[in-house]
Amino acid sequence: MIYPIVKFGDPVLEKPAAEVTTFDDGIKKLVEDMFESMYAARGVGLAAPQIGISQRIAVVDVTFKEDPGAKLVLINPIIIHKVGRQRSSEGCLSIPEFREDVTRAKTVTVRAQDLSGKFFEHTGEDLLARAFLHETDHLNGKLYISHISGLKRDLIKRKIKKLVKAGEW
Repeated sequence: MIYPIVKFGDPVLEKPAAEVTTFDDGIKKLVEDMFESMYAARGVGLAAPQIGISQRIAVVDVTFKEDPGAKLVLINPIIIHKVGRQRSSEGCLSIPEFREDVTRAKTVTVRAQDLSGKFFEHTGEDLLARAFLHETDHLNGKLYISHISGLKRDLIKRKIKKLVKAGEW
């Protein structure tokens, strides 16, 4: 099932998501749907709050279906190590049509649980590191625009307000 992507302005995007404590078939189905929804929206990462579900689940595939082994499921993820810096253009499925340069760590290690609840660690660099940070931010109720200047953030918010008024958001 493809879920619609929740857009900026929806309160679910601005509050920390609930920890997952039950690892059952419902979680497996949700993760399948999340990958399907992410691919349909042409994204490389998706957090459950972005489809209106306030749970600490994120899916990532920075190869966008090119390498099936690159699909990652992160349940209750936490960032345990960050090294270096990279600055690159970043966007978000929940803030479509907007992109800004964001400085993030170059190498990131995340500790998370898999679909069966087993803990694992995964280290990513460059785009994968950025995706880990971006998606865990979503699970903590933060959006990438919190990492840009207040001036740029206000400009984006004003443009979105105009789109909402015009019924285009």
